[in-house]
Amino acid sequence: MFQYFLIYKPFGMLSQFTHEGDHATLADLDFDFPKDVYPVGRLDADSEGLLLLTNDNALKTKLLEPRFKHKRTYYVQVEGQATQQACNAMSAGVVISINGKKYQTLPAKVTLLEEPELPERNPPIRFRKNIPTSWISVILHEGKNRQVRKMTAAVNFPTLRLARWAIGDISLADCPVNISPGIVWELAPAEITRLLR
Repeated sequence: MFQYFLIYKPFGMLSQFTHEGDHATLADLDFDFPKDVYPVGRLDADSEGLLLLTNDNALKTKLLEPRFKHKRTYYVQVEGQATQQACNAMSAGVVISINGKKYQTLPAKVTLLEEPELPERNPPIRFRKNIPTSWISVILHEGKNRQVRKMTAAVNFPTLRLARWAIGDISLADCPVNISPGIVWELAPAEITRLLR
């Protein structure tokens, strides 16, 4: 039987069950996952937010295979007051470095965002009184290594905090309880249908 779990991956945790260095891993969450359930994709240790775990290998392929172009939504806090011009540039595609080679990102949907309701980050981001911060929403249909961070850096707005808000049409807004780092919930049948669409 296929099972589907969503978690709010905390900042500083690796998107895997095996331990590596001093980082916390999914094995440290207060939840007894079935043995055959694994994360679909990954979030860097210094990123947080929505992570899907399942034993449905066909869905894993669909979500990870670039040709299916499934969307992922990120909420990003950047250093400085982000501009519409910077959002337009990222939306059109910017040149970033992937494994030492230049890569033009695919068109994305990047918009200015009011500060979203996310859990407090531990540790909090550095606060500098003389440098403002702002938020943007980034919707991608590809997932290159540290892509969002490289995109914001390319338009001179370094990423301070990065949280994945949604995978396809399932988002943190669907969480049945208050969102907190490390929370785990199993998808209801209606949500599974939306995910598989």
